Amino acid sequence: MRKPWVGGVLAAVLLLGACGDPESDGSAAPAPAPKAPSAATRAPAPSTSPSPSARQLSPSSPPSSTTRRRAVQKPRTKTPKVLYLGDSLAMENQTVLGDQLRAELGARYTSAPYSGTTLCDYLDGTGEDSLVPDKDKAAALVREQRPDFVVLQFWGNAWGYTPCMDGITYDKARQKYFDRYAADAKALASQIRGAGGSKPPRIVWVLQGPDPITPDRVRRVNGIYEAQARSTGGIVADAGRVVAPASGRHTWVEKLPCTSYERKHPAYCTEPGSGRTALHREDDYLHFCLAPTTAKSRPCPTRSPGIRRMAAEITRAVAEAP
Repeated sequence: MRKPWVGGVLAAVLLLGACGDPESDGSAAPAPAPKAPSAATRAPAPSTSPSPSARQLSPSSPPSSTTRRRAVQKPRTKTPKVLYLGDSLAMENQTVLGDQLRAELGARYTSAPYSGTTLCDYLDGTGEDSLVPDKDKAAALVREQRPDFVVLQFWGNAWGYTPCMDGITYDKARQKYFDRYAADAKALASQIRGAGGSKPPRIVWVLQGPDPITPDRVRRVNGIYEAQARSTGGIVADAGRVVAPASGRHTWVEKLPCTSYERKHPAYCTEPGSGRTALHREDDYLHFCLAPTTAKSRPCPTRSPGIRRMAAEITRAVAEAP
């Protein structure tokens, strides 16, 4: 029997620098409550490219047959250059995503995620109120790297953990939280496009997976991403869909049936006897890395089905971009 966890979530998230939410609005019934995330402190600034040890620990995934077929049907004139920014989810995903983009698209890839962040942390002008240093702001990296695509993956950080949110949290001021989040999405897209000059990068907005505590918040945050993509010619990668049951896009589950790829590669089908695989650890409802959380944030060091699923969906969105 699992231990009660809701009362300990806030304290745990302050240590994690993570991205969950403290209470539900009752708009949808939450999934059975998992344990609270294990504690870890906020990470120091990551490198803009994964370390050799990280690449070795997180094996690359073979290209999917679907993406290979699409690549044959629609060859690219050049290999895409991709910049990946985000919070703790991006931190743990970054090596696997880079491996898939390189293997399937021959992409040139750079990542600069920071745990505990939200959109405003990557905005120019946030200064000391940001968890991201000026050299790694979105616009600065676009000017330096000149990417074709900027992939943004943010859970939404509704806890008020990052100072640039000015204390605005989902539980205390919901409409203000959404208004601010939408304004930050618009501002970040504008800065990214402006930094690209005459050839701005395409922005890939990654939709998030289910939240067992506040399912409606994730639904509305995803709506903000979709609206921003429509208004600025961006791209949507619904990575959250592939870590949710087919019967409920915003229903949180710890495990799902193994996909055909996972059945063929037993390391990704954690319970082959039942045909199911784990997306989350029992003690962490938010993250998808099946290795324990550590004091120093890092790319996930073990094969994790949820991470591979999301990386494949992001890769597919980039591959199919017009």
